[in-house]
Amino acid sequence: MSFAPMIAYKTDYSPESVATGDFNGDNRTDLVVTNARGNTISVFLSYGDGSFSNQTTFPTGISPIGVAVGDLNGDNRLDIVTNNFNKTISVFLGYGNGNFSTQITFPTDTSPFLVAVSDFNNDNKSDIVVTNPNNDTVSVYLGYGNGNFSTPTTFPTGSSPKGIALGDFNDDNQIDIVVTNYNNKSISILLNYGNGSFANQTTFPTGLGPVSVAIGDFNEDNRLDLVVTNSRDNTIIILLGYGNGSFATQTTYSTGVFPGPAVVSDFNGDNRKDIAVINTNNNAIGVFLGFGDGNFASQITFPTGFFPFSLAVNDFNGDGRQDLAVVNNVDSTMGILLNNCQ
Repeated sequence: MSFAPMIAYKTDYSPESVATGDFNGDNRTDLVVTNARGNTISVFLSYGDGSFSNQTTFPTGISPIGVAVGDLNGDNRLDIVTNNFNKTISVFLGYGNGNFSTQITFPTDTSPFLVAVSDFNNDNKSDIVVTNPNNDTVSVYLGYGNGNFSTPTTFPTGSSPKGIALGDFNDDNQIDIVVTNYNNKSISILLNYGNGSFANQTTFPTGLGPVSVAIGDFNEDNRLDLVVTNSRDNTIIILLGYGNGSFATQTTYSTGVFPGPAVVSDFNGDNRKDIAVINTNNNAIGVFLGFGDGNFASQITFPTGFFPFSLAVNDFNGDGRQDLAVVNNVDSTMGILLNNCQ
């Protein structure tokens, strides 16, 4: 498999995270990037052929890091939420034409890191969850369906939770939470009761410095599995799910230096789940092709810009192949890698 050379677009200063969504209702996948030193988000509208408009920026709080997308006010238009170093999250309500309202802010715990959106209490309204590395918790904000949110409820995790992903890990049709505990060499699973509250965490061991977690069915048993990136021992690990909220012994694969976020998709068109992971200090993305039984080939690497921090996956040019978007922190660029796999 292969990707075309990266096409770069200028962002604001020090981009950190990237997410996808159709922000102007043209059935094309657009991008939003957080810019930590710019104190902005950048929105890139897609032309549908793998190319994008120049950025449009919107002010955030101080040093936005994480970003997520969802319909936060029930108007069938996609909105954006970021978490900011100045103890806030920022909500940007979408107008459906690629423009957004001025941020609405809500207080968080100290130094929130990443953010995700789902419906945690089955009221068909979008809720928000934020990781709090300094306080060893996650905060859940229940949505009122109009762009406003409840006072957050916090739930304990391990030490320094950073990465986060959402899925139904025990087959009860409720959305659960998994976070990586950077200082504990572990992940925490928080099973959802369906009313916006969660069971006490269950932990499973990882490698050193886990920073990211992503979800996929890697062995085709219709149960959700996990891939965790371990930044301090340069590995990813695979944890196969039993479908009851617990996970099998891990399998480990070597990455490049200082791996970051991972995404899951089928990159070579064989209907098996593959993994792409940032190799920050190598200025590369590593792709691990899946065999469909929970095992993976060794990584194939593709160059990025300088110091890649985050990535997203989608078909950006409408050819049915899964492409990659990457943000390069030192370059202050967003790059597109179009999939050339035949």
